[in-house]
Amino acid sequence: MSGPLSMRLIEKPWGCAVLPAPFVAPAGQRIGEIWFEPPPELPELLVKYIFTSEALSVQVHPSDAQTLANGIGEQGKEECWLIVDSEPGAKLGIGFRQNLDQEAMRRAALDGSIENLMEWHTVSAGDFFYIPANTVHAIGAGISLIEVQQNSDITYRLYDYGRPRELHLDEGMAIAKGEPYPQACKGKAPAGNSASLVSGPLFMLDQVAGAPDSGTRDRYKGRLLVIPREGPVHVAGMEIAPGGCALADSIADVDFASSGLSLIAAPCE
Repeated sequence: MSGPLSMRLIEKPWGCAVLPAPFVAPAGQRIGEIWFEPPPELPELLVKYIFTSEALSVQVHPSDAQTLANGIGEQGKEECWLIVDSEPGAKLGIGFRQNLDQEAMRRAALDGSIENLMEWHTVSAGDFFYIPANTVHAIGAGISLIEVQQNSDITYRLYDYGRPRELHLDEGMAIAKGEPYPQACKGKAPAGNSASLVSGPLFMLDQVAGAPDSGTRDRYKGRLLVIPREGPVHVAGMEIAPGGCALADSIADVDFASSGLSLIAAPCE
């Protein structure tokens, strides 16, 4: 049924005590992620905000085919990131500067040099990155972003800066690609304008300025998630303000403000 999704605040060692508006961290907590609980009517996708005061672990996720083959679920994890804000010099690590074989990656993960072998992208608001399964990646400090992902939490940590958390080198090395990040997977969401950010194969994501055009409406034929960014939207008559996320049974259930900016997402059929 159309309506707002429940929000869950997740504490992380690398999270922030002070969050950007409209979010507020509870006193004494370092919030690293805000999850919008996937509704039963659209369980395939998960929307998050991520806030970092320290670097996240170097990690990798499996594909759908790999999770099925290993008997650990039906869905892997591909994701994308839209940078909301960043401190000067903040970076994302995605892929490697040159090709590495599995043994070289394992040695680098064990001695910590993997961080220096990765390609680091300096980011600013509006930068966009699609992260295919099997891509080694890390989010640096000083970044706020929106993540739209397959609804899976299968994560293999390869390196964690000495934090006392489990690593998953055997599982991670079995799927990690030791290669550069495809340049076609990154881009820029145009400020104040509509754009198709992801067109498949697993899900779609569009930035919509004002009301969506007929082509966008034609692509979104079923249920979708709506993430207002500037100005509210109304979903089945309910106001959803920036900082929220809602399920809409159809795009016809969404009233987009003429001066607003929103993201919409749906699984590919």
